[in-house]
Amino acid sequence: MARHQMTRKMRNAVCAAVGGAILLAMASPALAAACASPAAFPRWLEGFKQEAAAQGISRETIAALDGLTYDPATIAKDRGQAVFAQTFLQFSDRMVAGYRIQQGSALLKKNAGTFAKIEQKFGVPGPVLVGFWGLETDFGKVMGNMETLRSLATLAFDCRRPDEFKEQLLDALRVIERGDLSPEEMRGPWAGEVGQFQFVPSVYYKYAVDFEGNGKRDLIHSTPDALASAANYLDGLGWKPGQPWIEEVRVPADMDWSQADVTIKKPRAYWAKAGVTSPSGKAVPADNTPTALLLPMGRNGPAFLTYPNFDVYLQWNQSLVYSTTAAYYATRLAGAPALSRGRGPIDSLSMAEAKLLQQILAKRGYDVGKIDGVIGASTRVGVRDMQKKFGFPADGYPTPELLAALQGGR
Repeated sequence: MARHQMTRKMRNAVCAAVGGAILLAMASPALAAACASPAAFPRWLEGFKQEAAAQGISRETIAALDGLTYDPATIAKDRGQAVFAQTFLQFSDRMVAGYRIQQGSALLKKNAGTFAKIEQKFGVPGPVLVGFWGLETDFGKVMGNMETLRSLATLAFDCRRPDEFKEQLLDALRVIERGDLSPEEMRGPWAGEVGQFQFVPSVYYKYAVDFEGNGKRDLIHSTPDALASAANYLDGLGWKPGQPWIEEVRVPADMDWSQADVTIKKPRAYWAKAGVTSPSGKAVPADNTPTALLLPMGRNGPAFLTYPNFDVYLQWNQSLVYSTTAAYYATRLAGAPALSRGRGPIDSLSMAEAKLLQQILAKRGYDVGKIDGVIGASTRVGVRDMQKKFGFPADGYPTPELLAALQGGR
């Protein structure tokens, strides 16, 4: 889903409904109390209609909003989001199971002609598209059934993120006005995503493609339109044709772990010199290809080299667990074997322990974002610094040992 920063934030807020990723924390009671009464929704909706008309949307299209009512179920889902965290192996084991490998491979064969045409036009290979397709909606089987316009209008009226959802509501009307979908067809999860790849309306409006040539960009019912639109979006995010995105590697027992992070780019020759090899033990090429070493579960877990195309995955969804899983899934569909479990054991923190870690880091002056138990990029910075301070391997992956050291005030 190029997605703007705003829409990436929205994706993070809803990806549990489409296959798992990191969700936003629940709003505070004080914030909820500041929201206007639902009784004010009809007046707000009339004002929004005037704004839509001022932006050039036709009266006929705006009429799709007639009779919309405030939806408490949407607000309940938004307010009641429970933050959850899974390790990469937990999530990938569940999402890249035998069924999705078999079904994804079958769909690649069934739609081989379509995938070939899409790759020729947009440069995105079929396994990459099928990876997202499987994780987002189980290949179009689970797209949600809530009224998109009602959900978006409710969230645009709400006090939490009104500007974001107002823009999505306007673009949903533009999608309707263009003739792609009828208001009745526009259904999906509670936060307004639509179609087999769960595009928010702004992404739908900008990147949807009529690949069947019937005059409609139908990302719900038309598989060719949905696949080509996903490729068009990835192309817009900067996908580089003919280049890899991720590959599994083996790492030595000891190295400079502080350089292992997706944000730290090194020539592939750097990793070759450090002793990083292919799973078979063959040295990685000692060239200048920009890469990063990704250790999603620390130095004892699975290891990957990531390439510039992996940054596109992180623009689609900023959750490192989700993006690594989607990228790994695509490699499996492209013929790679199942990944190694690492050299273990991997001692991970519980949700409560991860929150406590974030609280301690925040008190030490680190910007860890929300205290939600999710170990994101900002938390990993603090973890790596503290690992260096205490003399632990600085791989950025928090452990009970590190938490104990922090609690001890060492």
